[in-house]
Amino acid sequence: MPLLNLVEYFNDRLGQEHRSSFRPFVLEDGKVSGLFGPIRIDSYYDPLRQTLEPTQIVGHVAHISVAPNKTKHLYSNEIETLLANNTVPAADFESIINFDRLSRTVHMLNYLILAPVQGVLFLEVDPRHILGIKQDHGAYFEDVITQCGLETKNIVIVLAVNSQYATYYQELMRGLENYHRRGYQIALKFEYLGQESETTDLIQKISPNYVSLSARNLEDQEHNTELLTRLKQLSAQVTALGGQSILKQIDEKKSDLLARNAGFNIVEGGYYRTIVFDYLSHTKPEQYDSKASNY
Repeated sequence: MPLLNLVEYFNDRLGQEHRSSFRPFVLEDGKVSGLFGPIRIDSYYDPLRQTLEPTQIVGHVAHISVAPNKTKHLYSNEIETLLANNTVPAADFESIINFDRLSRTVHMLNYLILAPVQGVLFLEVDPRHILGIKQDHGAYFEDVITQCGLETKNIVIVLAVNSQYATYYQELMRGLENYHRRGYQIALKFEYLGQESETTDLIQKISPNYVSLSARNLEDQEHNTELLTRLKQLSAQVTALGGQSILKQIDEKKSDLLARNAGFNIVEGGYYRTIVFDYLSHTKPEQYDSKASNY
């Protein structure tokens, strides 16, 4: 289905669901945006690469960018404040659910513009979205995926591990299991390396397809043998469970070396934009043919 038709389909669908004439999806200059009150939602993507062969892209991580929607000025770091309301029970997070669905639909529609679409698409889901839906997690978005001509196996549902939701981990795990039963892949996202036993237990219980960790929060990377040992254990555990480990936000060569030495399967970060460009600039066209446009 042409992109414009998909945009109109989802506008019609949301209009019927909310009994409103408002059409939140906008197609301009070949990109899809979503309107949520004073916010305009757009997408951008970071490529995920094979650690030992970073010119090979295995998927993309979708990110949200926001801008004011004409009526009110709003900075991106105010989004969390706008949506957060810890006094509201999980069942009443309707605005969170609507925002999450809207942004993920925007990501999906813009993902179709990538040419060609490579590997899997990582979509982070707000924990409050999972807690706010009591059953059939992923059913609503499954129809979005089908309309876009893709399958749930192409989508990785990402849950950021946050101590704020530690008391709700049982509910979150049930929600992730619902996604998994519908064919979605599952990823756990760690911003930092927490207590070893807690991290290991959580990974063991969920058995995610992917586990990601940010390189920016790893201190003394070059000389910390204890850190390297823990990272090796982490990547080995994930591999033993049939998953893949990801080191993200790699900005320097030392972090790339850490990913290689620790056995991480996948890497992501600004460091690779430079080295891939340098590689391709010294590669004859016939050596890399059409793949060069994807880097």
